[in-house]
Amino acid sequence: MEQDFLFDDDELIEMAELFKVFGDSTRIKILTILLDGEKCVQEITDAAGSTQSAVSHQLRILKQARLVRNRRQGKQICYSLADDHVKTILGMAREHLEE
Repeated sequence: MEQDFLFDDDELIEMAELFKVFGDSTRIKILTILLDGEKCVQEITDAAGSTQSAVSHQLRILKQARLVRNRRQGKQICYSLADDHVKTILGMAREHLEE
């Protein structure tokens, strides 16, 4: 059987690391909170029902995985989804679960 596309070993490792990031429900919750736009850390913390320390830790992981981006607004740091691919991944996951 011929595959439509093949991945080299480095790509496979990077993909596995990306999927690991999606393996935590708190991180998924944060991503869904950001679906409707940019939020500052306190807004994310309130919506997630978690501590600021825990949310900041998860945001750091999401940023390292290039799933979110941040910008400073005075003393606050605000986060948003890195790009539309993140929305697509979340949408596809939901669609798959609803089948």
